[in-house]
Amino acid sequence: MRAVSKKKPKIADNVIAVNKKARFEYAIEDTLEAGLVLEGWEVKSLRSGRLNLQEGYVLLKGGEAYLFGAGIPPLPSASTHVQAEPIRTRKLLLHGKEIARLLGAVQRDGYSVVPLQMHWKRGRAKVLIGIGKGKKKFDKREDKKQQDWQRQKERLLKHNV
Repeated sequence: MRAVSKKKPKIADNVIAVNKKARFEYAIEDTLEAGLVLEGWEVKSLRSGRLNLQEGYVLLKGGEAYLFGAGIPPLPSASTHVQAEPIRTRKLLLHGKEIARLLGAVQRDGYSVVPLQMHWKRGRAKVLIGIGKGKKKFDKREDKKQQDWQRQKERLLKHNV
């Protein structure tokens, strides 16, 4: 009998952090990739994998998009002359058409814009943002049932083969 080990799901090398809570709380219908305006100490901290997207959300104001609540804790070896602010407002870099689309979805249709993951692309930090509606409690229960059923189906097929 061989030992069964629990494996963590594989995440690509270029992914910094994933916001699993966003997919649980929101029914994501569309995604966009946005650039991010960062300071030097933030980039160094991201390179070491320090990021918290759980509390993050995207706010649209003045024709621009901003990332609020995403925490990037400074490295212990951070410079002493720079005041590191872990949870500061960071500007998202999007095209005008993309911002207009986000703005229309949020204002007219009642959608929310949330960060889904942050990753590296050609040496630059990018944020994958999702447009979706908040799930109700019964929606979350239904998703949980679907996940359990899929897991059970996989087990049954694995044992029958």
